[in-house]
Amino acid sequence: MNIHEYQGKEILKKYGVTIQRGIVADTPDSAIQAAKELQAETGTKWFVVKSQIHAGGRGKGKVKETGSHGVVLAKSITEVPDKVKAILGGTLVTHQTGPEGKKVNKVLIAEDVYYPGESEPKEYYMSILLDRSKACPVIMASTEGGMNIEEVAETHPEKIIKEWIDPAIGLQAFQARKIAFALGWEGNAFKEGVKFIGSLYNAYLGLDASMFEINPVLKTSDNRILAVDAKVNLDDNALYRHKDLAELRDITEEDPLEVEAGKAGLNYVKLDGNVGCMVNGAGLAMATMDIIKLSGGEPANFLDVGGGANAETVEAGFRIILKDPNVKAILINIFGGIVRCDRVANGVVEAYKKIGDIHVPIIVRLQGTNAEEGAKIIEQSGLKVFSAIVLKDAAQRVKEVLA
Repeated sequence: MNIHEYQGKEILKKYGVTIQRGIVADTPDSAIQAAKELQAETGTKWFVVKSQIHAGGRGKGKVKETGSHGVVLAKSITEVPDKVKAILGGTLVTHQTGPEGKKVNKVLIAEDVYYPGESEPKEYYMSILLDRSKACPVIMASTEGGMNIEEVAETHPEKIIKEWIDPAIGLQAFQARKIAFALGWEGNAFKEGVKFIGSLYNAYLGLDASMFEINPVLKTSDNRILAVDAKVNLDDNALYRHKDLAELRDITEEDPLEVEAGKAGLNYVKLDGNVGCMVNGAGLAMATMDIIKLSGGEPANFLDVGGGANAETVEAGFRIILKDPNVKAILINIFGGIVRCDRVANGVVEAYKKIGDIHVPIIVRLQGTNAEEGAKIIEQSGLKVFSAIVLKDAAQRVKEVLA
């Protein structure tokens, strides 16, 4: 589960991570009030207006309606309303949102931390995530903060610092110092940096997070280390331990079909293709998507109905897939292990009749327990549903209906 920058920063603050302070607002008037409160608290004279969407690249992204960038600077309180109006309610397009962009419902009014001083402010990159190949968390850092880390990894891999953490003993003090040394921090920045890394790792564990990305981490002109941004991804499977964090979910930032599928207990991810697929089992779903591509189509979604597929789940899956206007055909691929194929076939027929007026061809491939009985039910239904037993036949059917 993704959360907004302002939510991530507030959580990190509770774990002792130093952050760029800010106050969230959803109207120009509340933004002015936020700026006044922030000035009274921090003494800042300039304010950073930051769009709050679940996507990176906001600073380079632009609002369709106004041409404003997603992160802008207001050099006085009087400038704040106009800066906010140019962003709030608009559609922000970044390299991560795609051309359709995302609507900005909130902005963060943040303090200016790039003030002049004894040295130039410098940006760094830092993240913590699970390295599945080594079965342990890894801290990644770089002196090239504020940039696309994928580009840095491709062009200057030597600038990516990695430190793997043994989960049995946790982050050791020498490891935090090692990262701080590698980033070139000295004096007070070094001390604050070591503390920053330790607090960040404690937050990662405490939240059951799947990823933290702080880009940039800033060394200020007076050698403080703080998080200017915070991308926090929480593990959905651990939210039962964090009821307060589950409440931070913003469904307006998620695909409506994925939200609907979640309520129906389905694992659904929308894609850009033309063939909807409904499968029981994640591995089989991946294989089905491959076979769709080999047949000349493109998968329109990933949809796993689970091992206990029945008429209700099949109907819910149908309804969700059919709401995608790009879908030109549906491939149902069920392996009858826990669930019998004849039961699934009856569910498909019932769902088809209940939904009615389905204009796209449906290919049903059943294999496993009572597969032959299931195929007969499909063939004798009189509906525009094509049956297949082996995956090759299903792929050929897809190819035929797309021709």
